[in-house]
Amino acid sequence: MEAQEILNDTVFVLLYGGVIMLSLVAALYLLLRRGNAIAPGVTSPVRLRRWAAAFLAVGALSHVFWMFYAFHPSLTVYTIVCGLDLLMLFPTMAGVLMSMLQDRRRPFWPVLALLVPALVLVALSLIRGDEALFTPLAVYVIASYALIMFYMFFAVRSYGRWLRDNYADLENKEVWLSFLILAMFMLFFVIYSSTAVGNHVLVYLLQLDCIFIAALLLWRVETLQQLTESAKPEPGPAEDIQKESAPQAVSKIGPLLKKHCENRQLYLQNDLTLSQLAIAIGTNRTYLSQHFALDGITYNTYINSLRIRHFIRLYQKAVDDRRAVTAQELAFESGYRSYSTFIAAFKKHTGKTVTAWMHDAAEPSDSPSLSESAKNVSESAKNAK
Repeated sequence: MEAQEILNDTVFVLLYGGVIMLSLVAALYLLLRRGNAIAPGVTSPVRLRRWAAAFLAVGALSHVFWMFYAFHPSLTVYTIVCGLDLLMLFPTMAGVLMSMLQDRRRPFWPVLALLVPALVLVALSLIRGDEALFTPLAVYVIASYALIMFYMFFAVRSYGRWLRDNYADLENKEVWLSFLILAMFMLFFVIYSSTAVGNHVLVYLLQLDCIFIAALLLWRVETLQQLTESAKPEPGPAEDIQKESAPQAVSKIGPLLKKHCENRQLYLQNDLTLSQLAIAIGTNRTYLSQHFALDGITYNTYINSLRIRHFIRLYQKAVDDRRAVTAQELAFESGYRSYSTFIAAFKKHTGKTVTAWMHDAAEPSDSPSLSESAKNVSESAKNAK
């Protein structure tokens, strides 16, 4: 769309101004508000809030730059605005994506290194006054983002494994849905790189994409839990096995788990982490991780199998006592703070939905007994992926 057309399109100008205001308000909200409006019970990662606020703020600033270009259209201004956009939007976008992964701090210099060729092309275009360089620049920007998407795909997979190895409760911790943000970012860069052809539909679509990105970022920031080590259980009278050789130490962990986790029912603590459990049984997280790896399970699988067995025992007792209970009540008593998490875990470990299992349990002649079901959970846990 030509600069004069933009200024004459009242609907577009209103939409454009709305995107600027939305981005600024969202950025200020993320920076200044301490609690969450979308998910009040979730504590968001501070680093993610700051990166998201930075991206939204520079997005609003980018819109202001392009409005300036609309009033002062020239190849020089166009080139400078493109360079400023790359310098601001690309790093903050990468910062948002990487700060969703809380297992470790990832190096930021590769992102900056990716920017160098693009900025060189911008500088050459500015010096030569050559529009032809914008085509390779657009291709390079899209290819660079595709490379980041490729990296993020494998990083998120690795992050998911890390979560299952270290956390019993994955509620508000997994980031698979963040691929929606990846897709919106990709759409943004593709449209952004194509608007130079002056397509009227694309400039509208770009503004709508900015609105979707702002909404998705707010949702992602407010529904992702900050990973912290809190409410640590008191160490039990466990043996100090950390000074022994690794094979000897790992071989002793099974009985320690039985004595200090299962018998003390530490698994009922819904935010129990691998590190906390290691402290409670008198070992370290490395040996404990090795123990689960040798058993072919994850920490998450181990804790959930114990919770589901606990649920089955509670249900059996309620049936024996002829006491009316709901599955949701028993799920919360078994260490789950989210019923939807319990439903998914129950199906994964037993192969049945809660409703189907309870229906079968009411017909003992055709189904395994409740006690047998509890035993089967521990067997199925070793086969769970």
